[in-house]
Amino acid sequence: MTINNFDLKKYSNKDKYIKRWFMSTNHRFIGTLYFLFGALAGVIGITYSIIIRMELSSPDFSILNFNNQIYNSVVTSHAIIMIFYFIMPMMIGGFGNWFIPIMIGANDMAFARINNLSFWLLIPSFFFICASSISDLGSGTGWTMYPPLSDITYHPGLSVDLSIFALHLAGISSIGGSINYILTIYNMRSERMSFMKMPLFIWATLITSFLLVASLPVLAVALTLLLSDRHFNSSFFDSNGGGDPVLYQHLFWFFGHPEVYILILPAFGIVSHVLSVFSNKKIFGYRGMVGAIMLIGILGFIVWGHHMYTIGLDVDSRGYFMGATMGIAVPTGIKVFSWLGTIWGGIINYKTPFLFSIGFIILFTIGGLTGIILSNAAIDVLMHDTYYVIAHFHYVLSMGAVFGFFAAFYFWFWKVIGLNYSEKKAKIHFWATIIGVNVTFFPMHFLGLNGMPRRIPDFPDVFYYWNAIASYSSIFTFISTLFFIQVIVSSFYLNEFYKTVGLFNFLEVFFTSKKKKPKWIEERKKIVFLIFVVIYLWANLKVLNE
Repeated sequence: MTINNFDLKKYSNKDKYIKRWFMSTNHRFIGTLYFLFGALAGVIGITYSIIIRMELSSPDFSILNFNNQIYNSVVTSHAIIMIFYFIMPMMIGGFGNWFIPIMIGANDMAFARINNLSFWLLIPSFFFICASSISDLGSGTGWTMYPPLSDITYHPGLSVDLSIFALHLAGISSIGGSINYILTIYNMRSERMSFMKMPLFIWATLITSFLLVASLPVLAVALTLLLSDRHFNSSFFDSNGGGDPVLYQHLFWFFGHPEVYILILPAFGIVSHVLSVFSNKKIFGYRGMVGAIMLIGILGFIVWGHHMYTIGLDVDSRGYFMGATMGIAVPTGIKVFSWLGTIWGGIINYKTPFLFSIGFIILFTIGGLTGIILSNAAIDVLMHDTYYVIAHFHYVLSMGAVFGFFAAFYFWFWKVIGLNYSEKKAKIHFWATIIGVNVTFFPMHFLGLNGMPRRIPDFPDVFYYWNAIASYSSIFTFISTLFFIQVIVSSFYLNEFYKTVGLFNFLEVFFTSKKKKPKWIEERKKIVFLIFVVIYLWANLKVLNE
């Protein structure tokens, strides 16, 4: 038997394991590795978020001793890990690797070894970003790493350098994977699959890949110039040497705003699939949906200035960025109404993936509406760097992209893992999550409207009430995430543990499972019982003889 061009008969069991997982070129194995990596990164990122919320739970209580630098390094690590090491590996790396070849009728990716390399570059990258948070007092710059705060004067240690190296490696990984996706979709589709017959998830991944290839080199330039300013005495962003720190913001946000759509577009494709399947209808307005995805990708590159209203933009530039940003609401609205049109009149099956997709539409729409409010330059000047902005992008990402991930995970659970999950437990997970995230993030709108600034661990007593609600609700959300892990574990317990020969797994099933066992399990019960009886009688006879 051969797997991935390796003749496994020549190797021992240990070598087979290494060849299969560490040197694999099979898109399924690599997709599974992305899932495992993303799960690890997600747990670490969520842990950072709990630290943030516990720090903000009370103005009189601090687990970080009111140290702004450590607090901001936690914020930086949380943001970068969740964006670059959780959502992107899960949504693009995991589901993309698993389902692009399957959906287009290809055997594998176009460049299978580059596919392997793209994953393994994430491992040292993740090591560097974790090391940056514990080097010196951490990188307290936020995920944007604006100079002069990120300059050598204010961060003289290795923390910012490690963050830069980490993002460089993650960028190379993403560019390699994106080129792979583009060429696979273009060149390896089934003969009868034209572009207008491709599934919407393939379209979403294709546009996402183009966005990554176009935007990541700009981020690489910005980070390289920042590294040069830090260590080679250049002055690209140092006003004392004739540079301009605002130039970094332009470069960063030319990447940073397309990055938002990079994170959310795969969820658009996934939700389209799920709603179509569980409504028993074809997707409503397929061509309009494709056009909306393409238009969102194009407009995402020409609106970066709405992140920079407070730097002193002239009135004409503000007006342009306002109009262009509001224009994104048009293709987004097309998608929302097409999803509603798909549901309308359908024979709906209220399974967990469908519930998460409905939750995605509701929460993403709320995040989009607050985004329209913030696109107004006059309002954004007041709201800039307040918790209103935090609430806005968490409704889009923490709730939009993550709900898309959960919908996809439950939808393709049987395909990826080969097991069935408990529908009852999965629905409990959905309701716990949607309640938890809303009670956590919705109060942040009120905090922002009252002027509470972000990235500051202390606050006046007047903000205590809403911060306490958000903080304690975040613990509830964390518990719902642990329950999600239990849903996965229980699926193995219900389906797979019966097939194992291991004594401990068998005894756990024997003593704790209340479900009807297969016939061979019942036979094994009798055998185990007879063995215990024989041992008991033998021990008693031995005692009597003595």
